[in-house]
Amino acid sequence: MNNKPTAERIKILFLGDIVGEPGRQSVIESLGKIREQHGIDFVIVNGENAAAGKGITSKISIDLLRAGAAVITTGDHVWDQQEIVDYFPTEPRLLRPINYPEGTPGNGSVVLETGKCKVAVIQAQGRSFIQPPLENPFIAVEDEIARLKALGVNVIVLDFHAETTSEKIAMGRMLDGKATLVVGTHTHVQTADETIFPGGTGYLTDAGMCGPEESVLGRCVESVVWRFKSGMPTRFPIAKGAVKMCGVIVAADSATGRCLEIERFAMRVERD
Repeated sequence: MNNKPTAERIKILFLGDIVGEPGRQSVIESLGKIREQHGIDFVIVNGENAAAGKGITSKISIDLLRAGAAVITTGDHVWDQQEIVDYFPTEPRLLRPINYPEGTPGNGSVVLETGKCKVAVIQAQGRSFIQPPLENPFIAVEDEIARLKALGVNVIVLDFHAETTSEKIAMGRMLDGKATLVVGTHTHVQTADETIFPGGTGYLTDAGMCGPEESVLGRCVESVVWRFKSGMPTRFPIAKGAVKMCGVIVAADSATGRCLEIERFAMRVERD
């Protein structure tokens, strides 16, 4: 008879780039129901487009945390709202890319206690076709995971905010067996390549966005089409209507950090 105890599982929800008021309000209003329906223990959201599509404010950050997000990640639009520079040192659960130079306000990773285990979240930004050019994310992330492992943290999630699929896949493969989940953000289009690599790391190239469904990456269709047709500069207002919330859910072994299950998440939210 095998009396070996079953490893406790921790279930993590990651939601992709929140776009504007429609996206953030849908997330805020829906998080409680999603957590209950899916038995979620820990929520991570990418909020870098939450303030009218350009960065995030302190108020939006507070609202998302109060709604149930444990950690908020960002990306290349992190500094678009000037006020956020002074807010970063006051809120460790709001992350900026870890591969910014030393002395940059804020943190690129955080470790939080849960009822089941410690969970670390790391944010990094890619370098291929994305601005501004930062330090090498592969070296920065590898060093940070080694530091976390030395502290006894095994459940580790990386939000890799990058443009190219090759850079994201390479990061996931490098971290196989070292991270629980490597998930990409930035392109706003959910990919269909969710998998668990041989070493036990869950992977998805892009989580997608939480933003208006009838849009071009969350922006009004007409203005984006006009820009492509004319080549002339114009504003890209946030689109309206129903919101598509996209992301990924993983179940992990709380002791080893190994990903046990991974599934894409998508939910439609009707809006006036």
